[in-house]
Amino acid sequence: MTRQPTQRKKRANGLESRQRILDAAVEIAGERGYDGTSIVAVSAKCGLPASSIYWHFEDKDDLIDAVIERSFETWPATMELPGEETGTPLERVTRMAANVAGSLVDTPDFLRPGLMLALERRPTEPRGRTVFLQVRDIARRRLAEVITALVPDLAEDAVGTLATYAVAGGDGLFIHREITGAGFDLVAMFELHARFVHDAATRLAARAAA
Repeated sequence: MTRQPTQRKKRANGLESRQRILDAAVEIAGERGYDGTSIVAVSAKCGLPASSIYWHFEDKDDLIDAVIERSFETWPATMELPGEETGTPLERVTRMAANVAGSLVDTPDFLRPGLMLALERRPTEPRGRTVFLQVRDIARRRLAEVITALVPDLAEDAVGTLATYAVAGGDGLFIHREITGAGFDLVAMFELHARFVHDAATRLAARAAA
């Protein structure tokens, strides 16, 4: 009679410990980078033994992969373009940009360690870098879909260029906030960035139609 509640409790405890490990890894990776992140340091930070960490994660790379993937899980909802009933195309895309920026402010653990890994060149590439580049490309393709939805007459190569520019600009704004601190209004800057991308898209479409 007690087996089912006991199993639920074990699963809950397992999920809680996994979250504690990931939270600790995020903090350490943000402070020390990939090389400075170790199982020993994560164990000391989260208060769980190394054996518990290895029970959840195969190695450090597996842990960093999970950090990046956990943060990316929140992105699909933020990258949904609001419906036509919510306003003009410009209003819709700036609202989406604000949602993405707000998510980065709340959970920066996708970009912070991911960008660190992306900028490094190693003889053997860490799996975390591969995962980051994959999910970043998903974001770029999602932005291409948004641009096409808003400006359907825009040529495919122009859509690709603007999507790449939008992602690169977002990276730069995030890095600037990391350098200057929380006083930098990332949401306002993402909204401004979205306006520039929208303006460029409409101008390119008009030029092609002329």
